[in-house]
Amino acid sequence: MSGVLRVGNASGFYGDRFSAWQEMLDGGALDVLTGDYLAELTMLILGRDRMRDPDLGYAKTFLRQLEGCLGTAIDRRVTLVTNAGGLNPAGLAAAIRTLAARLGLPVRIGHVEGDALARPDALTANAYLGAFGIAACLDAGADVVVTGRVTDASLVVGPAISRFGWGRGDLDALAGATVAGHLIECGAQVTGGNFSFFTELPDGGRHPGFPVAELRANGSAVITKQPGTGGAVTVETVTAQLLYEVGGPAYLGPDVVTRLDSVRLVQDGPDRVLVSGTRGTPPPDTLKVGVNNLGGFRNSMTFVLCGLDIPAKADLVREQLTETVGPDGLEFTLARTDHSDAADTETASALLHVHLRDGDRTRAGRAFSAAAVELALASYPGCTLTTLPGDATPYGVFAADAVPQGAVDHVAVLPDGTRMPIDPPPVTGTVAGEPATEVTGPAATGPTRRGPLGEVVGARSGDKGGDANLGVWARTDSTWAWLRGWLTVARLAELLPETAPLTVERYELPNLRAVNFVIRGLLGAGVAASTRFDPQAKALGELLRSRIVDLPVEPAASVAPVDRGVRP
Repeated sequence: MSGVLRVGNASGFYGDRFSAWQEMLDGGALDVLTGDYLAELTMLILGRDRMRDPDLGYAKTFLRQLEGCLGTAIDRRVTLVTNAGGLNPAGLAAAIRTLAARLGLPVRIGHVEGDALARPDALTANAYLGAFGIAACLDAGADVVVTGRVTDASLVVGPAISRFGWGRGDLDALAGATVAGHLIECGAQVTGGNFSFFTELPDGGRHPGFPVAELRANGSAVITKQPGTGGAVTVETVTAQLLYEVGGPAYLGPDVVTRLDSVRLVQDGPDRVLVSGTRGTPPPDTLKVGVNNLGGFRNSMTFVLCGLDIPAKADLVREQLTETVGPDGLEFTLARTDHSDAADTETASALLHVHLRDGDRTRAGRAFSAAAVELALASYPGCTLTTLPGDATPYGVFAADAVPQGAVDHVAVLPDGTRMPIDPPPVTGTVAGEPATEVTGPAATGPTRRGPLGEVVGARSGDKGGDANLGVWARTDSTWAWLRGWLTVARLAELLPETAPLTVERYELPNLRAVNFVIRGLLGAGVAASTRFDPQAKALGELLRSRIVDLPVEPAASVAPVDRGVRP
């Protein structure tokens, strides 16, 4: 039994780089190749697919990718594990069998089911299952394992359980593998994709490779990438991904609660980061459930307001449209993209985005968009729109729920068709809400200079249902000493005013020199229903980094570029 399990990732979302599966198989040695296709929004998309055709409900892209590389995976004895099964893992497993037969390939396929819950009032309702069903399929000799809604990290934890023989009580090992899974689940984000300091990457961030986790029996792992691929794997690129879409230091999962504040990162050579020290505690006695419903219909129109009297022009449109279609569900957002004394129309213009959401498709459709277009000759001077009149589109709303672990029929369907029930964990813990961290650093003192916050810190942000998270890390120890005392919830409200009326939780992760904020309700009823300019809060971190603040002189002078060598 090898002491290292090499697990790669070839997909971070439904729509990721199509060629990544073949790239990873051709790029170097692997034991397992995983693909993550599911997100809260994806489950809504798959739910609508299934409404049109009950045989669908899985990520069709994966089948097309598999057609070109399944033979390579079999020849090289690389096991494939994916959650592309979505709402119909049995259907995808059957489709893969049909594909394999057409290609003349002997393939043993297992799948995991039981995440779908009977909720007559919901479009989709799926519990986030753990990794032991995946492990059971692999123990039975599966070459391909297809799942529905499991936690993203379970795609990596399952193969590690199978390889190393971990049981439910190996909490530290399970937690370590959970961190490794979280780090590689989003594909190239850990190898330099969406990285704050992308200009410092060797290739300028043009084509980052996909990641590999080298797992060991104690749960530690080295995050790396295939030789010769773009991007970089550094303590900072790994830190950025570790902060992505997390809450407090207690990272809840169905198999283990992972203590993110115990994780240690050390550069272990060029493009190699050792992840160790992770501690785990018993999982909660409930499973998270993602619930999607159709919320109604939506439509949007955008007016261009050029030159003088921008607020008055926006007020006129607001009054005219409100009088025509009624106020219910109308939402106006004025983006002041205009510059004074501009030499061209675009830089002299602001944008007025108008959204309408309604349960009535007719009102949200042409009745609204036509009313907007009819203002073209009867509104403010220079009236023009960037959008043509169109019909409304349905939108979804997301809610998180929970069910007891024992209330879900978690089943591994083995390659020979045997259905193996997966028992819930025998020991669970009650996980209370993690207390937010008070500011622990001293107030900033000494000389300062004005500059963008992003000169000395990196950030990564994302969505969690209707909430958003914003992780900020310091590049040096001296910057961290300043940041932890300076970046308070009140300061965040000053820099990002839209967070001021919301509940914001602040957590410190000293091992990462980082502060993580959880911003409750920023995204309303979830990504599909959000009308924010940045509906998934992906750019929130970069907005924060762009704010001009008083930076301490010493940290600014000590900023170093990405270190690709061994960290002392």
